[in-house]
Amino acid sequence: MKALVSIITPLYNSEAFIEGTINSILSQTYTNWELFLIDDFSTDSTVQIANTFANTYPNIIVLKNKTNCGAAVSRNKGINAAKGNFIAFLDADDLWKPNKLEVQIKFMLTNNCEVSYSSYEQIDEAGRPLNKLVKALPRLTYNKYLKTNYIGNLTGMYNAKTLGKITAPNLRKRQDWLLWLSAIKKSSKPALGIQESLAYYRIRSDSISSNKLALLKYNYWVYKKGLGFSTLKSLYRMLIFVREQLFVKSKLIVSIR
Repeated sequence: MKALVSIITPLYNSEAFIEGTINSILSQTYTNWELFLIDDFSTDSTVQIANTFANTYPNIIVLKNKTNCGAAVSRNKGINAAKGNFIAFLDADDLWKPNKLEVQIKFMLTNNCEVSYSSYEQIDEAGRPLNKLVKALPRLTYNKYLKTNYIGNLTGMYNAKTLGKITAPNLRKRQDWLLWLSAIKKSSKPALGIQESLAYYRIRSDSISSNKLALLKYNYWVYKKGLGFSTLKSLYRMLIFVREQLFVKSKLIVSIR
């Protein structure tokens, strides 16, 4: 029997995008999955849309927070409920290509890999292609990944059977980076990148990636609060972060036509 994949999708006021996100999971060629939709006290019709799918598909489960707790709490609630051998993540405004799970599971089994991720493409708020590909580095060690966040969370997957369940620290932003740092540190092997593009990342005007100053602040807190580094060490790591962004990571975003 094929391994079960648990998919974790936090929701917050996601009515504009969640239907497309869920449909991209329903379209997967790999069919042995369960989907946890964790609503973070939405005030729009997100929960009603999620419940419509859950009432139709028994492998879609809706969980609800009683107050607005943030993405980390929501992700961890889904992770704790998950039963899968593998755990993957898809945010409520992003999309998977139909072969995403099939390609990734085969890759991980073939390469005896415990943490994997892939290349992905960028789309705008309306779902139109921006003709930009974010290329996955072929491999990531803990020290390399400490320099900057190279894993697109919508492409990441880890083997919960061998690593156990790895959760995110309770930070409002960038907790996914810390989760993958923990996974790579716990694994005896580097994380491996699939060069094929397997997903679509939606660029939104209100995202932190569109606000460079806010992004620097949240990345500083990864080092300071998430990893417990001293102020001096956190500032030093931020210098490395900026250098890595300018001279390495920026070159991984390429134009496609």
